[in-house]
Amino acid sequence: MNKLEDILKDANWCLGCIAKPCSNACPMHTKIPEFIEKIKENDLKSAYQLLIENNVFTHVCSLICPQENQCEGSCIRSIKQESTKIGKLEKFVNEWAISNNIEPKIPVVNNNFSKKVAIIGSGPAGLSCAFELAKNGIKSTVFEKENELGGVLYYGIPDFRLKKDIIENIIKILKSLGIKFKLNCSLGKDITIESLKKEYDYVFIGIGAEVPSIYKLTDESTNAIFDSDIFLRAYNYNNYIKNLGEVVVIGGGNVAMDVARSAVRMGAKKVSILYRRDREHMPARNVELDEAITEGINFVELTRVLSANVDNEKIKSLNCIKTQIVDGKAQDIKNSEFIFNADTVVFAIGLSPNKELLVQEGLELTQWGTIKVDEENQTNIENVYCGGDVLENKSVVCKALASGKKAAESIFKKANGV
Repeated sequence: MNKLEDILKDANWCLGCIAKPCSNACPMHTKIPEFIEKIKENDLKSAYQLLIENNVFTHVCSLICPQENQCEGSCIRSIKQESTKIGKLEKFVNEWAISNNIEPKIPVVNNNFSKKVAIIGSGPAGLSCAFELAKNGIKSTVFEKENELGGVLYYGIPDFRLKKDIIENIIKILKSLGIKFKLNCSLGKDITIESLKKEYDYVFIGIGAEVPSIYKLTDESTNAIFDSDIFLRAYNYNNYIKNLGEVVVIGGGNVAMDVARSAVRMGAKKVSILYRRDREHMPARNVELDEAITEGINFVELTRVLSANVDNEKIKSLNCIKTQIVDGKAQDIKNSEFIFNADTVVFAIGLSPNKELLVQEGLELTQWGTIKVDEENQTNIENVYCGGDVLENKSVVCKALASGKKAAESIFKKANGV
């Protein structure tokens, strides 16, 4: 069976449900039965067009979305059988479009709007917002603090999971729609919400989460403890960290898997993931766990790192304790302390929004440190909207895209006086 025959077989597994539970479970409400129907008809160009019109990040989503918890997890087939392989089908269509040089035709409404929107951050939320605005004829300028566009997709996700040319292709499409970009512009330093409101009618904030979650391992000085953001940036910008030795990654999510696999590629002697809960309770996708295991990553479950033993600014080992799961939570087991060898430690237990910066900009926050918004994703500041990790901590890419899309729809309605 050749690849196309295999794809057609997978497409024909879809029942084409009228209720569309798969689309309803997708944060971007992808027209799943419709694009699969086009595959069945061997009309791959139309299938691609359906996908790209709705979501310029369709290729990205096909590669990194947790389909098993969303569209595929809601597939009617999955009740008694295997679900339709929606992610596989979406990936095939996008790769077919690239290999056949298919140019996307994005329908743009010529509304001749005089309104302008400033978008802070070029991550998934910001670019999704810009895309939706452009489709509705609203001009926007994206301000990015880095010297590359794409946010976490560029510097936070390794190329073995997401090729950089995929991001570059998206940027190319966005530029063709008239979206403008300004690099090296940091909120609170080069620009402020107040300054942007003088020139723009609306502002969207999509700066993501940038404050690492870590805890103190030692009072001694050492340069061998990193957070995931710095570590993944080093890998993605080819500024490899040397002499990693034996690496311990603290965490159990997809970011921890990315860090561990990046460490292997940066020449680590051995890489271990230490997690306070067991594999069953790991938030990482099974596919990411399997990839890490295949690459020789050592998993040490039910283990909490207490502190680091440092000598002459170098880590010699870690003091750990065994844990047990009680009512879904990890609890230390008394008198179970042990020593674990390590030369480098990387924290991969999450990032949080920069609360100090957000408060400085006059934004009201929730008790979790995210920006407080109304049902339209508008903040306490009139005509200022937000999305992504500043709205929902630890948001997956597809949800960040959806929040950017929702904000764009809200801006469009307000610009129309609705």
